[in-house]
Amino acid sequence: MSDKQLDKNFDFKAAEARLYEAWESAGAFKPAGEGEPYTIVIPPPNVTGSLHMGHALNNTLQDILCRFERMRGKSVLWQPGTDHAGIATQMVVERQMMEHQEPRRTEIGREAFVEKVWKWRHESGGTIINQLKRLGASCDWSRERFTMGEDGSADDQMVKAVMKVFVDLYNEGLIYRDKRLVNWDPKFETAISDLEVENREVDGHMWHFKYPLAGGATYEYVEKDEDGNVTLRETRDYISIATTRPETMLGDGAVAVHPSDERYAPIVGKLCEIPVGPKEHRRLIPIITDDYPDPDFGSGAVKITGAHDFNDYQVAKRGDIPMYRLMDMKGAMRDDGAPYAEEAAKAKALVEKGGTPDTSYVDGINLVPDEYRGLDRFEARKRVIADIDAEGLMIQIEDKKIMQPFGDRSGVVIEPMITDQWYVDAKTLAKPAIEAVQKGDTKFVPENWSKTYYQWMNNIEPWCVSRQLWWGHRIPAWYGPDDRLIVAESEEKALSLAEQAAPGSWRIATKEEALACDFVDKEDYALLYQDEDVLDTWFSSGLWPFSTLGWPEETPELKKHYPTSVLVTAFDIIFFWVARMMMLGLYTQKEVPFPEVYIHGLVVDENGQKMSKSKGNGVDPLELIDQFGADALRFTLAAQAAQGRNVRISEPRVEGYRNFSTKLWNAARFAEMNECKPDPSFDPAKATLTLNKWIVHEANQCAAEVTREIEAYRFNDAAGAVYKFIWNIFCDWHLELAKPILMGEDEAAKSETRAATAWALDRILVLLHPFMPYITEELWGAISEREQPLIVTPWPIIPVTVEAGIGEAVASGFAPAVETTNWVIDLITKIRSVRQEMNVPAAAKIPLVFIGGSDNDKKRLEENDVTLKRLARLSEISTADAAPKGAVQVVHAGAVAALPVADFIDIAAEKARLVKEKDKTEKEVAGIDKKLANKNFVDKAPKEVVEEQHTRRANFVEQLEKLDAALARLADL
Repeated sequence: MSDKQLDKNFDFKAAEARLYEAWESAGAFKPAGEGEPYTIVIPPPNVTGSLHMGHALNNTLQDILCRFERMRGKSVLWQPGTDHAGIATQMVVERQMMEHQEPRRTEIGREAFVEKVWKWRHESGGTIINQLKRLGASCDWSRERFTMGEDGSADDQMVKAVMKVFVDLYNEGLIYRDKRLVNWDPKFETAISDLEVENREVDGHMWHFKYPLAGGATYEYVEKDEDGNVTLRETRDYISIATTRPETMLGDGAVAVHPSDERYAPIVGKLCEIPVGPKEHRRLIPIITDDYPDPDFGSGAVKITGAHDFNDYQVAKRGDIPMYRLMDMKGAMRDDGAPYAEEAAKAKALVEKGGTPDTSYVDGINLVPDEYRGLDRFEARKRVIADIDAEGLMIQIEDKKIMQPFGDRSGVVIEPMITDQWYVDAKTLAKPAIEAVQKGDTKFVPENWSKTYYQWMNNIEPWCVSRQLWWGHRIPAWYGPDDRLIVAESEEKALSLAEQAAPGSWRIATKEEALACDFVDKEDYALLYQDEDVLDTWFSSGLWPFSTLGWPEETPELKKHYPTSVLVTAFDIIFFWVARMMMLGLYTQKEVPFPEVYIHGLVVDENGQKMSKSKGNGVDPLELIDQFGADALRFTLAAQAAQGRNVRISEPRVEGYRNFSTKLWNAARFAEMNECKPDPSFDPAKATLTLNKWIVHEANQCAAEVTREIEAYRFNDAAGAVYKFIWNIFCDWHLELAKPILMGEDEAAKSETRAATAWALDRILVLLHPFMPYITEELWGAISEREQPLIVTPWPIIPVTVEAGIGEAVASGFAPAVETTNWVIDLITKIRSVRQEMNVPAAAKIPLVFIGGSDNDKKRLEENDVTLKRLARLSEISTADAAPKGAVQVVHAGAVAALPVADFIDIAAEKARLVKEKDKTEKEVAGIDKKLANKNFVDKAPKEVVEEQHTRRANFVEQLEKLDAALARLADL
């Protein structure tokens, strides 16, 4: 034991930074030794991000695994890094420029802007890395990687990896350029992924309009009731259409009805008129059939605007229906092209010729009437509605809730838009990735998440990998004369390929320069310009498990640490990250990137509600660390991380686990004051005292259970096992049972008990370290001089008998000691329970009469007389053949413990108290039953709220059982 005594309290604020620096300085986070490699790649947080509760959970669980396996002797690499986060980073830097009143991005140009972003990244980016260190994350920070490389140059290894994969995929026909519908963010003027779209329920409208039939045609419109009876018959010269986006009517290509919808059978194949725009130039569109419309929703007829709706896009492709883009990149109505009359004539002629056989998308035609051109889309909506209404073609306006897509970064409404983009043939890449999970090469934990994976992968669409941003990996494609397209890993390679194909002088130019001179400059140089788009950030992060290890070079790290050991992530990015790593890992390395994927839940508030700023229920992990320490937060997250369930977090929970660490600290101080220090000569297998054999057994049982549960990713069960051992077994029982020995006169017994207590405390620090690294490391160094820090101290070797089955005694000869100690503890617990139920005054010492026990029971009573009297508050202990009058009886291990309490309580008053408490509890149960019997409540209330009611009911029922038992005991008195 060190000369300095433990302080009264653990000062986590002073200790955390000091201990973390010591770990880093000692190189404790680096892979070491000749042990089996164990590798985890961190899900790279955005370089713009700050630590939120989801990060805290994800990284706590990874750190538990890494610290656990490091102590088990494995060569652990926890690979850290950050993602360049295209949109988020560009937004942050542009906002900063605006705040500093600097020229806009478009004014200073691309090169100068990218330099500004790099400067920001080196000066301010990566704040989250320091925050992860505060959490205690034991990553090998010397290997920190950034998805854009250190400077973004073509020579950077991370950049080389991205370029190589892109070029290889392109050369194999797995990357191509295509014109398709994408999510378009009008604020950032870029395509975005589904992950970056936030669908919100908002107050909206459904406008119902008349689309007049061509040539004044009419038909008999029939409505039927559920029994097939005709309820309405009328003659109509229009078909009724409902839409939430009237401005898109200008680009309609058809009206679709379901093939089974008899109401419209007479007019299928006929034409109807789009009721907007100059009357003399209005377009006629066909009425077609398709399985997409729902006959029971609205009028059953749907307008098909293929260029501005994802469902309509599929219908248009199936039916070769023309698609017309109505908006520009800012979400305003297009103002390019010829006057509307000419454009409408071109569209009409196109339809008369039978559509567009090669592609249903019509490039160049602008069907926005002259008076709407240049208007914001929402202003155009107002004008369209007003004009249709003025013409008498409005049927009704229906107020209703609608789901509307918003950019999660920009906050503006996303517009489906047809644009030229680069795509990956994800369907081809997905096949081996699906097979890998089917064969068990990669397993999901919990297994049910594989269904989510399959659902996505089996229905996967082409992956749009291009973004119209300036920050990111520039698409390695160059355009030249005669529609030349060259895809290469660098400018030098692109020029070389161009010269091989067409010998001559070539150079790289800007797009503007190349187009202005038709790709040939005054010096007769043929020009190439690079594609201006950048790659989706998920493309580079999809390479993360091997690019961070030095690929495309065949590095020692790649050979040693790929494939990685496990991926720890949340379910919401199975599609966007896990699937991409599987596809690209198998494509480049011919091996899965990880054999297991552990999927954890989301962090929610105490009531099971998702945290959000608008609800005001968000919890900042850094504030909790400031208030209670990183250990308390980490243990809270681990203790709640049950498989398949969300993690509930609240300040009281974290405070509770801070109190747990205080309990441990006080136990260590007690051990210190009683001279319990590690004894190298102590062999736990050779302990002689009953108590010491018991604590050795319990410690080994705990080690076996914690080991088993961490290996199975049951973090909550592992945390629960070590919590129970520390709080209940070690603190509540071992130390209490050890006090008489430590204060007694038997020096040999005192010496062994001191050594056993110190050994058990050391075992606690080892088992708890992955969960609470700071307090355990602090105690480890304070208790005794050590050869090495706790972080690299070996994990306990579990005795074979324990491995064979949890619950067995540690070794032969220990079973009697374990049974005896548990017998004593169980008896004390039952006596305390009766005292509490009967409301026996705490200071009162009552007699114990033991009935029907064996000779061994009597021996145990005699040997533990002092302990039983002290801890159960007993005046005397005796044996008898029958219980005395006025005694409460409890069964204990086949015998009966009789407690004469009649003289210590007011039986009538106690009965009245219990009856009152029972009545109150029964009313609580009745109230919950009434609520759960309400189908409206069960069906509409959030799942978490209903579960909470079931939990409350179970607790009240348990309380009722105890009250009934207490009343029964009173009746016996």
